[in-house]
Amino acid sequence: MWTDDHASQALGMSIDAVGPGTATLRMTVRDDMVNGHAIGHGGLTFTLADSAFAFACNSYNRRTVAAGAEIRFRTPTRAGDVLVARAVERERDDRDGTYDVTVTAGDTVVATFVGRSREIGGAFW
Repeated sequence: MWTDDHASQALGMSIDAVGPGTATLRMTVRDDMVNGHAIGHGGLTFTLADSAFAFACNSYNRRTVAAGAEIRFRTPTRAGDVLVARAVERERDDRDGTYDVTVTAGDTVVATFVGRSREIGGAFW
């Protein structure tokens, strides 16, 4: 899946780990990722969390997409911050799943994200 994920790659994300129902990705907030308030653009924090969610819910080799997601921004990010998104499966039932993602900068939680997934059929390998 990573090979074809050009969006995550273009944003400078890297994968730290992927396991059954889990994934950890990281991204450094670049100067071109801050908004007019000189803080990290929330949409890019969301994108990092969404990518971690995607790798976690696809970790069973069953093609899965987002059915919905929400995020709570806890504290602003700044250029130079290294954001780490850790996705953990909360529940999985038949073709549906729920995943919790925590995004941190160092020891500070900057956002919490909940993603709901739906398997659409097919496999990657």
